[in-house]
Amino acid sequence: MPSTIDNEALAYHAQGRKGKLEVIASKPYRNQHDLSLAYTPGVAAPCLEIEKNPSLAGKYTAKNNLVAVISNGTAVLGLGNIGPLASKPVMEGKALLFKAFADIDVFDLEIDENNPEKLIEIVASLCPGFGGINLEDIKAPECFLVEQKLRQQCNIPVFHDDQHGTAIIAGAALMNALQIVGKKISEVQVVFSGAGAAGISCARFFCSLGVNPENIVMSDIGGVLNRNRDICDERLQFVTSRNLSTLREAMKGADVFIGVSAGNLVNRSMIASMNENPIVFAMANPNPEIAYDEAVAVRSDIIMATGRSDFPNQVNNVLGFPFIFRGALDVMATDINEEMKMAAAHALARLARLPVTDEVLQAYKLSKLEFSRDYIIPKPLDSRVIEFVAPAVAEAAIRTGVARIQNLDADAYRIQLRQRIERNRKINQFINQLNP
Repeated sequence: MPSTIDNEALAYHAQGRKGKLEVIASKPYRNQHDLSLAYTPGVAAPCLEIEKNPSLAGKYTAKNNLVAVISNGTAVLGLGNIGPLASKPVMEGKALLFKAFADIDVFDLEIDENNPEKLIEIVASLCPGFGGINLEDIKAPECFLVEQKLRQQCNIPVFHDDQHGTAIIAGAALMNALQIVGKKISEVQVVFSGAGAAGISCARFFCSLGVNPENIVMSDIGGVLNRNRDICDERLQFVTSRNLSTLREAMKGADVFIGVSAGNLVNRSMIASMNENPIVFAMANPNPEIAYDEAVAVRSDIIMATGRSDFPNQVNNVLGFPFIFRGALDVMATDINEEMKMAAAHALARLARLPVTDEVLQAYKLSKLEFSRDYIIPKPLDSRVIEFVAPAVAEAAIRTGVARIQNLDADAYRIQLRQRIERNRKINQFINQLNP
């Protein structure tokens, strides 16, 4: 029998105009003259200008503010392989978040193709019409090949959020957690539960931030990735030489636990066995690897994060992808590279160390919130996130040579971002008034 939240969600999606998206004209169409400019014969002029100079597509079309959210529905949230059509509500939801948080327009495209080579061919053929591609809910290990090949073939950013989104947010949280407990990132022992897209990408990103690969132990449904197992894919780089077989064994004496697997895989005794000041990111959703209340009941010195909004330290991808794409689009980047992802993580970490605004306190009905064990990552509704992350990403794109726009006035850009979001907020308020 559907739960209350399920019934509310079904009603939310079905009321009024169905789904969560619609296309709004950005130019007038009041009379015949407007229509002749929008389509024939007037539209021929911008077409010919773009043919002569493709970079003018950003001047005469919506391309530079348009992202395609693309999925084949093979690994949807916690629902698994439910197919492209059933994934559409999720893709529409992702589009809504892009618009609400970064004023980025989105077309969601659900593609009925499971063969990775064919999927790559289809997506690559769509690239000319978009400023960026957000791959979503494509199962591992195919997702690694799909993103890698598309990044090579396309001259616009291609970003698989299931891989990199969690990694970037968790990376920011890890840096701040380590600062609080006074541990060096190069020395901590890190244990992963989950060796899929998110687990592999988190581990790789943590290494970019300074974690020693030899200090990583990764576990999946078959136990610890060790030399006794036949592993020949992306997981191979995280096979440990240590004599460990189970997650329980791996967690003994560990400094950091990263859960990107399934609920209730970790118990109290496993948390108790960790090193002093343990950092535990149990991010399986909706049920973490260990419940927040259980973990903090075992260890008073723990720093605990989950993927849930009803407990402190929510690791939420919405802190990343809208603002990363915003920065990449605004300098017409051809890629989202490692330096841009690291810039986003460091920007989020910096913001969490600043005083929290009254706006955030009011939004979350809190009287006080400050950098501490219970606040290592910014809140998603902190309107300053875009002003920190987007410029950091844009500047990293320029610095690493993947930006077509080379000049960026950072202060003016932050003002522009603030104005864009304020304008978008007013539009949202108007929509809410129309649909009470």
